[in-house]
Amino acid sequence: MHPPELEVRDLGRIDYDSALALQRELQASVIEERERTGEPARRGYLLLLEHDPPVVTVTRRKGAADHVLASEQQLAARGIQLRETDRGGDVTYHGPGQLVAYVIVDINRLGVGVHGFMRLLEQAVIDTLSNAGLQGERDPTATGVWVGAEGTGTGRKICALGVRFSRYVSMHGLALNVDPDLSHFSAIVPCGLAGRPVTSVARECQSLAVRAPSMSQAKERLAQALAAQFSQNGIGDPAL
Repeated sequence: MHPPELEVRDLGRIDYDSALALQRELQASVIEERERTGEPARRGYLLLLEHDPPVVTVTRRKGAADHVLASEQQLAARGIQLRETDRGGDVTYHGPGQLVAYVIVDINRLGVGVHGFMRLLEQAVIDTLSNAGLQGERDPTATGVWVGAEGTGTGRKICALGVRFSRYVSMHGLALNVDPDLSHFSAIVPCGLAGRPVTSVARECQSLAVRAPSMSQAKERLAQALAAQFSQNGIGDPAL
């Protein structure tokens, strides 16, 4: 199968509603291509951004809203928006200093299912962290990427994942804490996992006395790691 192009767009800082509208537009275009050609879509998109103003997103999962610990008024007083989201998962936070990667691809082109796609995203983050001198790992009981767990299931969460599929075309993606305001996470139970701490690349690098990557460096490295994973599974080099 001829690999499609992966178009990478650096959106800088953008509000949640505008980014969501763009995602839906691009997802519809990928679905339209596949329906028009009768083959898995060649074009894919990777949107790299930071959400500003900060936002707490809540899924429709039963009990998810209970994991928002602050009222909408209390969030607003801290400059944080509250939005319902159609992705998978539970409750999460997005804000400046956090690298959000929205991935819009036809996973039929990758030859993986939904769970395989999630593992692919996790691996790209693990590879990105390795480049910064950090050891990221999976938790068999929870989606995402963690540090400091050493297989115990008690690590610190550094990256959250949440995806939605329509006709096997993905949207949403992952959120890697590069250097956000970690105090904002106190307004929620992140991903509905009580007692599990949240950390950042900057904090972990500081504890190891190594230089943390800048946001621009993190974007470049994550884009490269995702492109490598996609190339192994059918999607070609990114069109930057």
